[in-house]
Amino acid sequence: MAEPTSTSSIAVLATGIGLAALLPGIDGDALVGAFAGGTLFVVSAPSLGIWLRVIYLLVSVIAGYLATPDLLRFVPLKSSGLAAFFASAAIITITLAVIEKCKSLDFSWIRRGGPPRA
Repeated sequence: MAEPTSTSSIAVLATGIGLAALLPGIDGDALVGAFAGGTLFVVSAPSLGIWLRVIYLLVSVIAGYLATPDLLRFVPLKSSGLAAFFASAAIITITLAVIEKCKSLDFSWIRRGGPPRA
C-alpha cells in the first residue's frame, strides 16, 4: 500500500501540472507527456526515498518539456506529448547513468601532472 505522503504529494503534483497546462503559452500536450515520462521513471525506481523521487520527477518533467522542441526537430513525431514522454523518461535515466560512470573514473593523473604512461 502506498504511503499517504507519497500519494498526496503525487496528487498535488498532478494537479499542479494540470493547472499549468491551462496557462497560455504552455504546450499542454508536452507538459502532460513530460509528466507521464517522469512518473514512469519514478514508479520504476521504488528503492529511492520519497523526496528523492519527487525531486527526480520535477527535474525529469522540466528537462523533458524543455527538450521536446529539439527532439521534434530530429525525430519524425507528430505529437509533442509523445516526444516529451520519451525525452522525460530518457533524460533522467541517461543522466543518472552518466553520473554513475563519472564516479568510477580515475582523475588522479591530473594531480600527478600528466596522463598515465604505458
